[in-house]
Amino acid sequence: MTQQSIIWLISLVLMLGVLIVFSYIYLKSGGHRDDYTPLQVRAYAIRTVFFLVLLFVLVPTGLYLLTDLPYPDIDALESADRVVDVTGHQWRWEISETEFKTGQTVLFRVGSADVNHGFGIYDNNLRLVGQTQAMPGFINTMQHTFDRPGTYKVLCMEYCGTAHHGMISELVVSD
Repeated sequence: MTQQSIIWLISLVLMLGVLIVFSYIYLKSGGHRDDYTPLQVRAYAIRTVFFLVLLFVLVPTGLYLLTDLPYPDIDALESADRVVDVTGHQWRWEISETEFKTGQTVLFRVGSADVNHGFGIYDNNLRLVGQTQAMPGFINTMQHTFDRPGTYKVLCMEYCGTAHHGMISELVVSD
């Protein structure tokens, strides 16, 4: 007997067991129907109250919170001091500029030449200060203002192959 036949037989036995249990419960209930109208009316009233709470509390709250998404607006993107093109390759970063001044707002235009990469900028203490995805065929933007001088590391945040750990570049920020 094949494994598929055994599973089919077990399924039939279990379905028969469920049918027997339901039949037993139905026969023990006496086959009579109770009037559930008062219970239905109360349940519909509760459901209506919950719907009104959703409608008048949660929907305006959600709309208010959605207006403050972390996406920069077009005016902010146009106010960047520098625009830097970044392309992720297996297993290196190609960055058009790597030296910046403190206080400069830099718009990074990040893409990929091969697979998905995670573009992450880390400060001197290796704390993440900004990140976006580098995807083939798509340009993501990330705006960052460097407020402290130092050497910032650019690391790949998404596993992209065997040499992923060596995908490191540096950005130098001076006064």
